[in-house]
Amino acid sequence: MPPRSRRTPTGRQQGLNEAARLADRLQQAGYTRRDIARIINRDPSLVSQFYTRNKGAAFVTALREVLTAVETGGITDLPELTAIASRHTHRRTTASGARARVRTKALLITPTGSGTGRVGAQAITSGSVRLRPLIAEAARRGLRLAFTVRLAKTAYQHPSGSRTDSPGIRRDVIQRTDHTEERSYGSAQTGGFDAADFARRVDAAGGDVTAAVHQWLVETSRIRPDAQILHLEVRTWRPR
Repeated sequence: MPPRSRRTPTGRQQGLNEAARLADRLQQAGYTRRDIARIINRDPSLVSQFYTRNKGAAFVTALREVLTAVETGGITDLPELTAIASRHTHRRTTASGARARVRTKALLITPTGSGTGRVGAQAITSGSVRLRPLIAEAARRGLRLAFTVRLAKTAYQHPSGSRTDSPGIRRDVIQRTDHTEERSYGSAQTGGFDAADFARRVDAAGGDVTAAVHQWLVETSRIRPDAQILHLEVRTWRPR
């Protein structure tokens, strides 16, 4: 019986659209999907949809120009590649010629300032970017925020319920059967955190909310540097 033929990269590429093929070539050149998303100034989930939902036709020209700059021009700097892509990426327009609104989920912040955003494992690995607009809007309104993280129990530096870890909200510790633990940081009772400060942290992390929260937890000696966030929730409210 002849051996089964293995799936080759060439065979794989035959089933991909042009945007996905160009993205593949950029990845072969050393760029990640997140890098590609930054280059075209879009969410990393859109790059994944080049492969899963046949999207990306509007970015083919930009990706082709970026690939040429990398392979022929020797340009490797992300800001330079972003500038090249920006000349060939344009937002959709309406029938009247006006700029079309970006299709995003509405920000769940009420007139009183109360808002909540949650992300799970898949979104966390791509930087929890869907929480960035929530934090940015909270900063614009001058709101306070708090957040809850879920990590392995061994990832925390302080024992469960320690007042050093999260003063005043010891009751907000949830231990789970899979050896993970949820802990909350900040609350309306303790004053929480300045949303503008966290927005600046997120901006400094290139829009990666997971990295910004992780950095704060490490800087304040609450988790181990190699800890992995498994769940993240952000809450906002208007200060009294």
